Amino acid sequence: MKAYWNDTLIAESDDTRIVENNHYFPMKDIRLEYFIKSPLNTRCVWKGEASYFHIKVDGELNKDAAWYYPTTSHAAKPIENYVAFWKGVKVSE
Repeated sequence: MKAYWNDTLIAESDDTRIVENNHYFPMKDIRLEYFIKSPLNTRCVWKGEASYFHIKVDGELNKDAAWYYPTTSHAAKPIENYVAFWKGVKVSE
């Protein structure tokens, strides 16, 4: 699977995990040069606390466009430290 924002490849993996129709990419498979840690945190009842990244490509910032769970509940362990996308990030094969 590949993730693009502004026609730039920001993640690519053969090991994504699908939860609630979102592909979660291993942290090792994202291109860190495009990611900036966000101060935002949210809570999912069954997965735990999510942390966020802004994505920056060619000077354009997409705020809080990626999220991950640094420490998950037992039920969500398969996606711990895996990154998912929204806000216009395109994920496809």
